Amino acid sequence: MVDAKGRNMKCLTFLLMLPESVKSRSSKSPKTASPSGSSKLPPVCYEIITLKGKKKKKMAADLFPAKNSGSGGSSTVQQYHQQNLNNNNTIQNCNWQGLYSTIRERNSVMFNNELMADVHFLVGQPGGTERLPGHRYVLAVGSSVFHAMFYGELAENKGEIRIPDVEPAAFLAMLKYIYCDEIDLSADTVLATLYAAKKYIVPHLARACVNFLETSLSAKNACVLLSQSCLFEEPELTQRCWEVIDAQAELALRSEGFCDIDAQTLESILQRETLNTKELVVFEAALSWAEAECQRKEITLSIDNKRKVLGEAVYLIRIPTMALDDFANGAAQSGVLTLHETNDIFLWYTAANKPELQFASEPRKGLSPQRCHRFQSCAYRSNQWRYRGRCDSIQFAVDKRVFIAGFGLYGSSCGSAEYSARIELKRQGVLLGQNHTKYFSDGSSNTFPVCFEYPVQIEPDTFYTASVVLDGSELSYFGQEGVTEVQCGRVTYQFQCSSDSTNGTGVQGGQIPELIFYA
Repeated sequence: MVDAKGRNMKCLTFLLMLPESVKSRSSKSPKTASPSGSSKLPPVCYEIITLKGKKKKKMAADLFPAKNSGSGGSSTVQQYHQQNLNNNNTIQNCNWQGLYSTIRERNSVMFNNELMADVHFLVGQPGGTERLPGHRYVLAVGSSVFHAMFYGELAENKGEIRIPDVEPAAFLAMLKYIYCDEIDLSADTVLATLYAAKKYIVPHLARACVNFLETSLSAKNACVLLSQSCLFEEPELTQRCWEVIDAQAELALRSEGFCDIDAQTLESILQRETLNTKELVVFEAALSWAEAECQRKEITLSIDNKRKVLGEAVYLIRIPTMALDDFANGAAQSGVLTLHETNDIFLWYTAANKPELQFASEPRKGLSPQRCHRFQSCAYRSNQWRYRGRCDSIQFAVDKRVFIAGFGLYGSSCGSAEYSARIELKRQGVLLGQNHTKYFSDGSSNTFPVCFEYPVQIEPDTFYTASVVLDGSELSYFGQEGVTEVQCGRVTYQFQCSSDSTNGTGVQGGQIPELIFYA
């Protein structure tokens, strides 16, 4: 259909549907006659088709210039920047909607796209603010907070909304979920994304963030995640953090992340009854945290200031439970304790009439190790079980996360003897833990514990390989009537033979009768 001036009415209709900003630019476009002298003009949508050849709208390329920084947040922003370019590159004609068969795909085109954007967000703190486009309807469908913001009784029709408390990369990750129904998380941005998902009540994204954190949980980040999980009110994540901190306390307390926790989380860790480590490690970790806290407060790094920032938390360290040598060579000479406190603690160690102390004097209970025994009986026969440097190995899997502390091993069947043992724990050929030590066998059929330096975290539904190479008395007890599945409390173990076993150990019999673990 053509009007009196010869313009195509389809294009006119399309013009009426465009945002006001596009209409205004179209109305201001210079009108030039065709070479033939006809008054016909190009269709109004021509300006959209030729955007790349004319003055561009401000797209993500302008909002997120490439940076040399290798940080995770910058990398994430660059990924979204690239997706934004890809989105706009797909809009090559007026009927771009026809290129996509589902509403999800069409909404995905709008993600981080200026096309038809009717709101903008200024995200991030001053100095690092990014201006991101949005579409009110899509956002309101994805979040009850955005619905109230744009369509509620107190809605304000603002063109720009400032969000200083959310990182740009995290906000983009949330928008990607709302627009594209895709969850894109990384270790560097997952905490900030969880904060954004909680703030804007996007529960499925929040749950995905928590699952990501639980999967990537380790002794290195457990203390920091504990602090954040309490802030976000995620009890399941909090419990998982405590499990890791308790079982791998020495690794957790000596991690860099421990120094980044807040004072309240520090106190909750220092008073933890089930920390599985020596008290000297707890004391040294508290001093490291105090140094970091002095730097955060921008005060002089001195002994007095360390004691000041620790405050009453210092009395949660159970210094009287240290070995006397650890106290004398460590805490007593640290300068953090007053002369009076040091004197009273020495008297507490040595005097019959012990002074009263502000420090807790009861040892921590720690964790009680559990044992998974995989044989129903044991036996010995002459010249049956020899070692000679060969490897005994078995594979196992669990249905819940546990921490393997070591193995229970059989000993000599012909009197007392000493064994040299090299134990290893692998996952798909990757070494996770090892130790080379000795143990003494009293000649009984009991098992004797041989432990790793630190407990090894074991994830569910994956097979691990436990191996030992023994050197000692040639004749020893061995297991019989092995089973493929053992229930230990709430944990189920499954066993299968290992190709690494070159000394006869398998599911039915052999060495490594026990796995010692925390759960």
